[in-house]
Amino acid sequence: MLIGAVADDITGATDLCLMLAREGLRTVQIIGLPEQGKLPEADAIVIALKSRSIPAAQAVELSVAAANLLRAGGAEQLLFKYCSTFDSTDEGNIGPVAEALLAVTGGDLTIACPSFPAAGRTTYRGHLFVGDALLSDSPLKDHPLNPMHDANLVRVLGRQTALPVGLVTIDTIARGEAAVRQAFAAQAAAGKRILIVDTLQDADLRTIGAACSDMPLVTGGSGIALGLAANFVRAGKVAPRPAQARMVAPQGRSVVLAGSCSMATRGQIAAAQAVGLPTLALDVDALLSGQQTAASLADWAVAQPQDSIPLIYSSADPAVLHSIQARLGQHASGALVEATLAEVARLLQSTGFSRYLIAGGETSGAVVAALGVTTLEIGPEIAPGVPWTRSISGPDLVLALKSGNFGAEDFFLKAWTLLETEPADA
Repeated sequence: MLIGAVADDITGATDLCLMLAREGLRTVQIIGLPEQGKLPEADAIVIALKSRSIPAAQAVELSVAAANLLRAGGAEQLLFKYCSTFDSTDEGNIGPVAEALLAVTGGDLTIACPSFPAAGRTTYRGHLFVGDALLSDSPLKDHPLNPMHDANLVRVLGRQTALPVGLVTIDTIARGEAAVRQAFAAQAAAGKRILIVDTLQDADLRTIGAACSDMPLVTGGSGIALGLAANFVRAGKVAPRPAQARMVAPQGRSVVLAGSCSMATRGQIAAAQAVGLPTLALDVDALLSGQQTAASLADWAVAQPQDSIPLIYSSADPAVLHSIQARLGQHASGALVEATLAEVARLLQSTGFSRYLIAGGETSGAVVAALGVTTLEIGPEIAPGVPWTRSISGPDLVLALKSGNFGAEDFFLKAWTLLETEPADA
């Protein structure tokens, strides 16, 4: 194993797996903590936790346990992966986990590089942008669990950790790997332990990654994997594998389950409705009263034409979402939606559904757990950060696990064109 990664949610883990696979590494995703000594053979292993929005102490405990498993399995470099929009609060969890993993590896210095230019996430002078807007002016300010109201990552991270936080600006990055290494050394000499790094384009990620070749721990979004994987290829430790263009899927029906309330997902739902996909909204009040149940939602999907792709969604605009949260509580309403969609997925699997497109990190984690999937192989890229995957443990399924903010408006429509149907006698 060359790279061992700990990811704080399931869609982020899949995003990272795609990046590593595109760069030529044989990559496997594991859902949750595996049993001791049960790691598969791979160039890179990504352990997907559900630790982004839990109490910081629990996130640290899970992340350290995953890191120790990966290190025991021979990982040469550890990567802590979080969202490209730095989703966290002033209490954590990025800072506390990074601090703990730095102690695990014995490293003196690490970076924090959430940038993912292909998805519009860039960092300039330490400020994170989503497209042309500062993070604090973007739709992420209305995130239901981790609203982001400060775009200055040096400040954000500084409120989460006791470790001194520094910054390496784009001026240094533009001068190349040697200049970045020198900046790392200077910041370390000044007592800094975690460095925010500016990134405007993929070339910057490759420069930064090259400068991190000797760093025991790297933290960031999936984009940083560009440079990290390339280090091992250049060193001759791995022969790059070609990326998949299509994936073979088992026989069965298809469904979309959308639990994200992001602007991107809401646009994707509207686009699916515009072309006639059968859609049904999950109603929280109806669920509470028993007028709507997971069974009734599943029955509705089964009743749709065999060649259709039913879409069940809970996505609501911020005003509606805030109203629901005000009445039920933020975590209670989210947990109800996740549990319902997870049970819908389980019921549909028992009736012949084998192809799932799931929108939302929390929803994806709940659905995968309900389906009993623990290990995934990585398939073709649907959109930046989102591949098709196929289970290599549990029921034979293909799944696209989409972060709520990712994908163009036609995502729910074009994803299926990358699948080939497995012969009936396979």
